[in-house]
Amino acid sequence: MEKNMLDSNRPILLVEDDEVDVMTVKRAAKIIKIKNPIHHAGDGEAALEYLEENEGKIPCIIILDINMPRMNGIEFLKIIKEDDRFKRIPVIVLTTSKEQQDRYETFNLSVAGYMLKPVDYDQFVEIMDTIKKYWSLSEFAD
Repeated sequence: MEKNMLDSNRPILLVEDDEVDVMTVKRAAKIIKIKNPIHHAGDGEAALEYLEENEGKIPCIIILDINMPRMNGIEFLKIIKEDDRFKRIPVIVLTTSKEQQDRYETFNLSVAGYMLKPVDYDQFVEIMDTIKKYWSLSEFAD
């Protein structure tokens, strides 16, 4: 067991199709001093390719948007949660979707959290800091 996932050298996988949100997450991570490398995938298919190509360097956490082209976040979750190599990677959904059905489906697929993307930058930093604090205090099985 690893006490503090975000203090490890393992990457964070950010699955997000909006380039502005990608830049905002990366900037917020820098402000709150998350040292993990952040790897970006623009949709679920690209995220699966990343996981397959980097199987030896499993992300410590996946931050996942739901509404994306080609393969959305729920489709991506269904695939990784069926795969023994990837099903234990903690996933936080960070999305604009307020749909109750999306919340139900993602929690049924064992996400660790569901957060709405704020419009305000300072609130975005707060959400990233909350994610950092939660993962700093949580313990996980490898």
